[in-house]
Amino acid sequence: MRAIVAMDQAAEAAGITLAERPEPTPAINDVVVEVHASGFVPAEWEWPSTWVDRSGHDRAQAIIGHEFAGVVSSLGYGTTGLSLGQRVFGITDWHRDGTLAEYAAVEARNLAPLPGNVDFTVGASLPISGLTAWQGLFRHGRLQAGQSVLAHGAAGAVGSVVTQLAREFGAHVIGTGRAADRQAALDFGANEFLDLDHDDLEDIGGVDLVFDVIGGEIQRRSASIIRPGGTLVSVVGPVEARPVDGLAVDFVVESVPSQLVEIVDRVRDGRLRTHIGTVATLDDAILALNPTERRKGKTVIRVRP
Repeated sequence: MRAIVAMDQAAEAAGITLAERPEPTPAINDVVVEVHASGFVPAEWEWPSTWVDRSGHDRAQAIIGHEFAGVVSSLGYGTTGLSLGQRVFGITDWHRDGTLAEYAAVEARNLAPLPGNVDFTVGASLPISGLTAWQGLFRHGRLQAGQSVLAHGAAGAVGSVVTQLAREFGAHVIGTGRAADRQAALDFGANEFLDLDHDDLEDIGGVDLVFDVIGGEIQRRSASIIRPGGTLVSVVGPVEARPVDGLAVDFVVESVPSQLVEIVDRVRDGRLRTHIGTVATLDDAILALNPTERRKGKTVIRVRP
């Protein structure tokens, strides 16, 4: 089968290639999925699991990508709850070969049904962005109606979902980004928009929850405006700054199929839109994953027409 593999850690995206790899076989409680579309997260180059296995040994030519939508093509011994030909989507284990390939082996427990009226491209754009937003807001951020949320990168793949979910659950959302992102953030439901290049973050006043996808100086400044009892949620590694009288949480997204169902149901009935930026074929994936301009939205590779 054809797959996109990482050849050189130092080169990151510049070191990937389209190669022939053996088709996977399903282990116990696995399924093999015929991949129709795969999303990609640029931060994958920074994940240790991209380059080493669970024992710390180097992974040779690992297949990248970890979110996808496709069709179940074979079942491993003992696998239950899924059937051949079923449309599914989800996340693969971080330490296993990924989804930028024609087939992927996945633990069945990591998959959720993909409704027939949700396109594979849309399905592939949802798992990491959707689950990150859901878990950050509700599990770690403990969002309640009436609270205020500062959503960094509100026009991005994760931030756009954060904005929409927070608004649905009754929060007042202040989105941030660059000036060019203003209209997109407002279209996704932000009540207000702050241009991080020109506006003063501290002028916002106090907020109950900060959802940080940036880190660094922006994170430190954001921590200072969190109200007593509020929360800073980060997806960019260990938190460098903590609220004076609040909680700071950094987390790695987990595969929770019941949450995937909640997310895709909202897409199906129009309550949630995913922000898809570049869509390319597997043949054009190397160029798509090495953009010459700033990425806007989720990059999705269509593995099959």
